[in-house]
Amino acid sequence: MQENFNSAKIKLIIGLGNSGKDYANTYHNAGSLFIDRLKTAALFHKAAQIIRSGAFMNESGNFVKKEIKKRNLPPSALLVVQDDSDIAIGAYKLSFDRGAAGHKGVASIVKALGTEKFWRLRIGIRPKNAKARAKAGEFVLKKISAGDKKELAAVFEETTQVLLL
Repeated sequence: MQENFNSAKIKLIIGLGNSGKDYANTYHNAGSLFIDRLKTAALFHKAAQIIRSGAFMNESGNFVKKEIKKRNLPPSALLVVQDDSDIAIGAYKLSFDRGAAGHKGVASIVKALGTEKFWRLRIGIRPKNAKARAKAGEFVLKKISAGDKKELAAVFEETTQVLLL
């Protein structure tokens, strides 16, 4: 059953990414970059805790599980913000109770929590100049181009407004 998103029910928002300067400003860090934008939206400070994952992408599950347990929250009160290489840059999808679709960070979270019943904000990172059949590994760890940074900034602004409703 697809649930309707209600920002009032979200108590924890975690942005996925890889830490370290080698990964800074890469497409795979779109989730973490979004957290920086969201933290400036003061309305969310009252409703939810907003954090970056402290783990490498593929090991996100244990970090997320620990943060949920620390706050005694059900997975349904969680919003995971992630990059999605199947979605074009400039687009996003909000989803609940969906599979990982090959995203290893999300697969790690599903395994650790034992459920898919949490919210995900999937931010498109497929560059417009990427080959139609380009594999995610060909671009996710590349630095975000100047044009794509503008696209992401616009998506971050739009999704922040959607989340604040």
